[in-house]
Amino acid sequence: MFFYDYYYIILVVPALILSFIAQINVKRTYSRFSRVENKKRISGAQAAHSLLSYAGLSDKVKVQCINGSLTDHYDPTANVLRLSQSVYSGTSIASIGVACHEVGHAIQHANNYMPIRVRNAILPVANFGSSAGFLIAIVGYFMGAELIVNIGIILFACVVLFQLVTLPVEFNASRRAVTLISENGLLYEDEIPAARKVLFAAAMTYVASLIVSVMSLLRLILRTKRRDN
Repeated sequence: MFFYDYYYIILVVPALILSFIAQINVKRTYSRFSRVENKKRISGAQAAHSLLSYAGLSDKVKVQCINGSLTDHYDPTANVLRLSQSVYSGTSIASIGVACHEVGHAIQHANNYMPIRVRNAILPVANFGSSAGFLIAIVGYFMGAELIVNIGIILFACVVLFQLVTLPVEFNASRRAVTLISENGLLYEDEIPAARKVLFAAAMTYVASLIVSVMSLLRLILRTKRRDN
């Protein structure tokens, strides 16, 4: 059966385990440093407003509080930086790191950062590929239709490409955050390594997701090739 083959066990399962570990690590790291107050008692919202003003975006980007945990994101369509309650009002080192990371995304969009433009161009196809690519490949596989299989593989490959382009976007936003935190004195120097750990743990979840997608794509290709042989 297509769904129960050793390619899945060898390739996909280890990647899923890695992704699970990355998710646990980011939650544990965020939880750890969300209990460490920054010495200046600055909230995430205050840090965000400060950096947006520093970047000349205070009149263009709004900051809103939303529900949920680790739901923080920047919405370029509405020019709104949305921070979860614990980040928005929190004064922990983790709150500062996450808020400044999202400001980094706002600056990327304002500066037309190239990977952002590439990612936005791929997004429609990637969205369709994530929901239909694998299914199309499976249907083509059982039909013995190589063309349909290849179409599914290409669509799923667009998902992998999207996630690959996402990596420089996320790592760049984190680097910007650390730099901006230091330049604006939002944290003391001995607090910055903790913020960097939070951002690095979050970035690793994107790396793990990419690995899962790459292994799934490889499994799909190899499984099809085995049938052809």
